[in-house]
Order: sequence, then structure tokens, then C-alpha cells
Amino acid sequence: MALRAGPNNAAFVHLTYVPWIAAAGELKTKPTQHTVQKMREIGIQPDVLLCRADREIPDEERDKISLFTNVRADRRDLDVGRGHDLQGAAQLHEQRLDELICMKLQLLTKSRRSEALGQLVYEVEHPQHEVRIAMCGKYTDLSDSYKSLNEALRHAGIHNHARVKIEYVDSESLTVDNIDQLASFDAILVPGGFGKRGVEGKILTAQYAREHRIPYLGICLGMQVATIEVARHLAGLTDANSTEFDPQTPHPVIALIEEWQDRDGTIQKRDANSDLAHHASGCAKLRRDAGHAGVPDLWQGRHGTPSPPLRGERALLDRLREAGLVISAITQREKLTEIVELPQSQHPWFVGVQFHPEFKSTPWDGHPLFTSFVKAALEHQREALVEKVAA
Repeated sequence: MALRAGPNNAAFVHLTYVPWIAAAGELKTKPTQHTVQKMREIGIQPDVLLCRADREIPDEERDKISLFTNVRADRRDLDVGRGHDLQGAAQLHEQRLDELICMKLQLLTKSRRSEALGQLVYEVEHPQHEVRIAMCGKYTDLSDSYKSLNEALRHAGIHNHARVKIEYVDSESLTVDNIDQLASFDAILVPGGFGKRGVEGKILTAQYAREHRIPYLGICLGMQVATIEVARHLAGLTDANSTEFDPQTPHPVIALIEEWQDRDGTIQKRDANSDLAHHASGCAKLRRDAGHAGVPDLWQGRHGTPSPPLRGERALLDRLREAGLVISAITQREKLTEIVELPQSQHPWFVGVQFHPEFKSTPWDGHPLFTSFVKAALEHQREALVEKVAA
């Protein structure tokens, strides 16, 4: 890419690790030297090195790294990132990393976000509130499984002046006997996933959130289990399910898509043995009719369809709507469900989306869906406190 773009249209920023060896009592620069050497063997010379360490890198080690990597140390492009990521970004800005990159790319501009970055750092370090959100999934043993969701919630917290504390709940372990553990949370999020394992626990979670009026957000599979829950317990379709989990269900409120048209017009096909992790881009409009959750008008996000959007028969859709489920957004071409929710007369904030809005969230802007969700969590927390004081 650098060869095609030209020398002033590409910049290489290389992140390396400088470990502290306690037995030797010193930082070791050999890993950085070797990784840069390997890059240079394939024709890549870093313009900038970002060196991660758990302490300040002394000038002697900086000079050694500079000598063996051919990156000038006096340009202050060797740095130590400590604290949270926004703090690290502010530190890099103070060391004029953004200016260095612009110089390399010959972009005649000045940084415009120094004040905004400082405000973000302040919000992270001085939250006015704290909310507890339950993440009910089945990959809770892997810390990075829901990394994008975690970050989107953090961004939403920043824009609500709140620290978001996320606690993981294994959906496989949830039963009618222990579901009350969710009562202490300010909101509940059910993320996406693959396969049948843990699905009944997620359906139970959606039911508990609905019946106890706890703000609920379902992402992808989380939207589907919410639809199944409403079908079973509000629409009277006791055996309702997704054909992914029960191909013989008499009430397939969620069904696998066998054929669809991509954005470029090509026809894609899939059967029961196909890879379910199809990705496409999606855009849907959510109505703001009276009584709806009041979340913003436009959602944009990337699709992940481990089991595709709601595509039931007309009779099933009518039964769901009669039960109160609002089909608030559909794709314009395929007429597939993108967003479902409950009206505020039934629940203060209950929304499920088929796409993945977390991939569109940034610290600067957040995503309106997550910002609204955290706001609802704060409101639920305040109402619970009022009820507790009144009692």
C-alpha cells in the first residue's frame, strides 16, 4: 500500500512492548529491536514507535532503541502509555504525535481535538454517577469476547456523566430459581452469540427484564430471544422458537434466511449447513411514535446474523403485534425486521436490534442507542432509590 500510495501518503506507526525484567532490574529493549528488524526485512521502516511499558523509559534505553531501529529518539516518538486509553491518547497528543504524523503525510493542519480530548478524560476521571449493567451471555470466561460492547457502554457512560460497571452473568447458569440475581442491576444487556447453548437462559433474562421493568437491550441474538420471549409469554405461542434452535417449532417467529440480495445486487444463498456469521452493512429508521422508547431516529450499524432477522408468517407477526411488540424498523428491500421494542405503556425501555451498533461507537460521539440505554439505566436507578426511601 505504501508503494502504491507514495512516500508522503503513508505512515507506519509500530506498537511494541518493552518488558520490565524484575530479576535483572531493568527494561529490555531486545523485543522492540527484533520486531523492527523483522519489519525492515520485508521493506517496512517504522516512522514512529510507540513503546508500551509499565514505567518511564530512561533516555539510555530510548537511545538504544533509536540506534537499532533507525527511528530518531529526539522527536519524542517513544512513549509510555499508562492509565486508561483516553489518558494515553492525551499523553500522546501532548507529545505531539498527531503533529508528527501530519508532518509525515504533509498535511498542513492543526489538531482540533485537544480540548475535546481533555473533556473526555475529565469525564472518565470524575463521573457524577455509577450504573451497574448485567451482560448476560455465554462467553463470559473470555475477557475480550464483548470488547466492542464494553467500549460502547463506556462511551455512553461518558456522555451521561456516569461510570458504567459491567458485570458478566453466564446465561447457561440462569434458571427460574436464581434469576432474581438480576434484580440488583440498573439495566440488562443480552449480546449476540452462536448456537443453542445458553439460549433458554437468555430468554429467561428477557422475560425477567420485561416483567420487572428493567431497561433491556438485545443485540442480534439478544433481539431474537426477546422476540421469542414475547411470543411465548405475551402472545400465547408457548412453543415459539427460532428455526436455528428448533427446526420443527410450530411457531417459527425467527427463521433462517435461505436467500437474500447483497448491496451490490448479487444473490446469496445459504442452507442449514452454511456459515451463519454473514456480515453486511445495514441502515434502518426507527419511528418516534408517541409511546415508543424515544430513542433517536436513525440507526446505522454492521450486521452479524448468527441467526437472521425476524421473518415470520403474517399470522405470527400479527399475533406478536397484538401482544404489544412493536416492529419499529424493517429493511427497505428485503422487508426484514431490524428493530423491535415494547411501547412505554408496557415497559420504560425495552429494545432489540438485529445489527451491531457497537461498531459505530466512538468516545467522541458515542452511539445514540447506547447513550439512551445508559440514560434509561440511570432513570431506573433513581426510581428504585425513590421507592426504597418511600418504603
